[in-house]
Amino acid sequence: MTAFADVSFFPRQAKPLTSYRKYWAQRFGTAPFLPMSREEMQRLGWDSCDIIIVTGDAYVDHPSFGMAVIGRMLEDQGFRVGIIAQPDWQSAEPFKALGKPNLFYGVTAGTMDSMINRHTADRKIRSDDAYTAGGQAGRRPDRAALVYAQRCREAFKDVPIVMGGIEGSLRRIAHYDYWSDKVRRSIVIDAKCDLLLYGNAERAIVEIAHRLAAREPIEQITDVRGTAFLRRSGDPTAEGWLEIDSTSVDAPGRVDAHVNPYLMISDQARAQGATCAREDEAEAVASAENGKVKPLVFVPNPALAGKLKAPPRERSVIRLPSYEQVKSDAVLYAHANRVLHLETNPGNARALVQAHGEGVTARDVWITAPPIPLTTAEMDHVFDLPYAREPHPVYADENGSHDHGTKIPAWEMIRFSVNIMRGCFGGCTFCSITEHEGRIIQSRSEDSVIREIEAIRDKVKGFTGTISDLGGPTANMYRIGCKSPEIEAACRKPSCVYPGICSNLNTDHSSLIQMYRRARSLKGIKKILIGSGLRYDLAVQSPEYVKELVTHHVGGYLKIAPEHTEGGPLSKMMKPGIGSYDKFKQMFDKYSAEAGKKQYLIPYFIAAHPGTSDEDMMNLAVWLKKNGFRADQVQTFYPSPMATATAMYHTNRNPLRKVTRSSESVDIVRGDKRRRLHKAFLRYHDANNWPLLREALKAMGRADLIGNGKHHLIPTFQPLADGNYQSARRKNSTVATPGAKPNSPVRGRLLTQHTGLPPRAGTKAKR
Repeated sequence: MTAFADVSFFPRQAKPLTSYRKYWAQRFGTAPFLPMSREEMQRLGWDSCDIIIVTGDAYVDHPSFGMAVIGRMLEDQGFRVGIIAQPDWQSAEPFKALGKPNLFYGVTAGTMDSMINRHTADRKIRSDDAYTAGGQAGRRPDRAALVYAQRCREAFKDVPIVMGGIEGSLRRIAHYDYWSDKVRRSIVIDAKCDLLLYGNAERAIVEIAHRLAAREPIEQITDVRGTAFLRRSGDPTAEGWLEIDSTSVDAPGRVDAHVNPYLMISDQARAQGATCAREDEAEAVASAENGKVKPLVFVPNPALAGKLKAPPRERSVIRLPSYEQVKSDAVLYAHANRVLHLETNPGNARALVQAHGEGVTARDVWITAPPIPLTTAEMDHVFDLPYAREPHPVYADENGSHDHGTKIPAWEMIRFSVNIMRGCFGGCTFCSITEHEGRIIQSRSEDSVIREIEAIRDKVKGFTGTISDLGGPTANMYRIGCKSPEIEAACRKPSCVYPGICSNLNTDHSSLIQMYRRARSLKGIKKILIGSGLRYDLAVQSPEYVKELVTHHVGGYLKIAPEHTEGGPLSKMMKPGIGSYDKFKQMFDKYSAEAGKKQYLIPYFIAAHPGTSDEDMMNLAVWLKKNGFRADQVQTFYPSPMATATAMYHTNRNPLRKVTRSSESVDIVRGDKRRRLHKAFLRYHDANNWPLLREALKAMGRADLIGNGKHHLIPTFQPLADGNYQSARRKNSTVATPGAKPNSPVRGRLLTQHTGLPPRAGTKAKR
């Protein structure tokens, strides 16, 4: 169990999810599916819904889908919950389909951000939607959470609106919007919702539902962790809070020597020859006896003796630069983003506030401290709820089956997979997992996971004995956390594994190994594959785990994500150097050989990430060629709201360090041509990219990489429409046929030759 399973280390005790008195409507029992129509409500004996969840996804009653988790959690508390899935947003009528909810509307754009779901990294409209029956595109609007909230307000103006999900979560403050290329206001302002829930919301939604059921006005619910809401400037309900200017927490504009940004603040002070007596920093020293951790020691500042009392952290609020300020000043935007990420540890984070507007129209967006993570017992409770584990019958044909036209691709992908944990302490700057789920790992018990595997085996149609994945946001962070609860609750590092693995991190994989062994020994289970992203720099700390994984749980290919080979972009991603990949590959190859298996690694790479130069991409392409990799599909950097890498993209600054007027400038890949070039380097083997690459290599002074030998990156010839080839140096030169001799520099099978993988194997789009 991770250290945070004991909530006593938090400033406020968390009320267990199972400790609430059930709402009176529990007498109606458990619904086979949460109703999507009045007819279903009537069959259940309901005259109304207490809560209606509006979602941009098709309704799949499975714990991998947010609407099902929140809906079943509220049902377990005794509430009647209905689902309006993918409504027509052109009018408010579809939002009245289940009548007026007694307590509130719950609004979510769905499992994915609607803008990322509908648009590619090149801002083109996608042709499909994995969360819609038949993969049909166009069933949700752009900025779906905002649109749905407005329509709910039109439907019943006096019904409270509670917004959740990743789309709202990542827009809780003023944020850069890639699609409009401007800074937008907090979604709380634009959607006019009463409350926004960010992160995993079970704890918050249950408390809010019970308080609304007890007739407490929603405008008075301002003390729930993991929420955001509006207050008028000068609102008397904000009295009793000590406001701290964010520039006193992390001052922009002052030029300091760059110190390691991953040290504790007290360590940073010592690195500059100073001392630190801030009330929220303490140093836990490991005892030589029995490996125990001594209690925290708080060092007072003698200069402030008797003059200043440190306010309680739970009554302190940090004021960020206003929307108007961050919109017009890139340095202040980067500063605000940095402060936001410094205040994400549930053990020490303070509330945040950001003004929007000026004068009499000014309003403050308040963001309470992050939610307290669920204990293992609570995680088990959430995943043990009575899910039907399949799509709602409305998506089935008359025979009750989901044929090609009604299949939901996302459901097909996860129907035989099991989620064992939440969260990620990797802190990758381009990823939204840490921002949304938090960096504290929340793990299920082994028994709970085994029960779910048995339920899949016994109840899910079409199961043939193979579990497609046993993982989560990461495959191998299960039950891994800080060795000391006290240190974990005080830590402000953005990552536990960058620039190296923290000495306080417990890297023991034994619980995961034991689970793997128990799961694959179950009757009727033929194979258990690991499909989640593997943190390989963590895995190499446990050779026993790597051997277990490679010997029993790789189906020929294993996907991992080095993301790049060069130090520049890797430092902006907060990813380990390529040496960690090499070490893991050696272990992977060794244990594959010992098991008598031919297995391959499939590496993911990102093009055009902030901090990536053209030379970096060229070097990556050379590495790919040298190691025999050809990427079928590649991922171009996608600036998602609130991510640290997105702040770099927008501001040209690096918020991983203190942001100043003259601080480090980050190379940003903007413009279609340069983004195409970086993508082309990843697909160096694609003949369509050769003209662009030839032009770029010559301009970079690297024409030596153009040629027809094995050591060259791209050839001098160019294929014609009929499959023949034309020299890039002489347009009228003799062409060679696809049947040329094997040693010919214009060999026809150039694009299918491969030194490490079968033809056309390569990376697939990630995130």
